[in-house]
Amino acid sequence: MNIDRTEFILWMQRIMTRFDILSEKVKENQSALNSIDGEQLLDNQDVLQLLKISSRSLQRYRSDKKLPYYTISGKLYYKLSDVHELIRNSFSRSN
Repeated sequence: MNIDRTEFILWMQRIMTRFDILSEKVKENQSALNSIDGEQLLDNQDVLQLLKISSRSLQRYRSDKKLPYYTISGKLYYKLSDVHELIRNSFSRSN
């Protein structure tokens, strides 16, 4: 099977356009999975990086009920607003 260069380029452009569409759909689905009530959910790794704390400190925040969490399919998640609230409370206590 022989195809000329122009036809090949057109096919590749169509394929790349479809990949772009699929990529957008995957991103939409991913963001929908990582939100609850329209609010972004963070996993342990996200919170550890955001707060720059150890996993033990995060566990302590959960145990002390300073940071509410949700278990979905055996994995822990935190609402972004709850993490921001923890940060605000930490600053107000230190002042």
